[in-house]
Amino acid sequence: MDLQLGGKTALVTGSTAGIGLEIARRLAAEGADVVICGRNQTKLDAVAAEIGARGVLADPATAEGAEALVEAVPDVDVLVNNLGIYEAKPFGEITDEDWRRFFEINVLSGARLARSYFPGMIARDWGRVIFISSESGVMVPSDMIHYGMTKTAQLSISRGLAGLTKGTRVTVNTVMPGTTRSEGIVDFLKSVAEDPDAPAEEIERAFFAKDRATSLIQRMIEPEEIAAMVAYVASPLSSATNGAALRVDGGITPTIV
Repeated sequence: MDLQLGGKTALVTGSTAGIGLEIARRLAAEGADVVICGRNQTKLDAVAAEIGARGVLADPATAEGAEALVEAVPDVDVLVNNLGIYEAKPFGEITDEDWRRFFEINVLSGARLARSYFPGMIARDWGRVIFISSESGVMVPSDMIHYGMTKTAQLSISRGLAGLTKGTRVTVNTVMPGTTRSEGIVDFLKSVAEDPDAPAEEIERAFFAKDRATSLIQRMIEPEEIAAMVAYVASPLSSATNGAALRVDGGITPTIV
């Protein structure tokens, strides 16, 4: 299927590893002119060369970094706000600084870039803004409340922005993955496992049985599977998909009114 992304400029944040890297790779393979960003020039250059993208040394988690990124890339057709961090932590141990750090990185990074690029999309009457949220935005884990808060905030920003696109060919959507295979997932699963020394496969099965019982697939999602969904949402073929929260894993998503 031709996703008709040839000639479209796509910016993907948090794109030198994990989900962001696979999204960038898939968009580039579909013919988009992909821009990735990061804080490490060596890693940025290596990834850019590997997938055929343009690398910009900038961190949108800071106001200065976002400004530098927008200065380097003034206009984009597709904005994928993927940058984010996560951790498991007891609620009583989440400090004020933790709350600020998670909000700054997971929420403000995307809000800053949307604020910069959204008006141009409206003026050109075409564009895609995609937030990579999480199932944790609607089913907040009790051991990751500060993380879940940021994912819920992304849903609010996305739905609010979508309301500003009425009558245009601009869309704003959120993709909500379940637990996804990534560089840090093994350590994370061990941190919440009853037996951290058990085999990795056993830890994964136990995690889904106990902590992600609503998952229908009962396994970790591969980053490539999320990338496929994002590529479709980014394409002109998804023109009737707007203001949606798209769950990747098939689990139960509560209705939010």
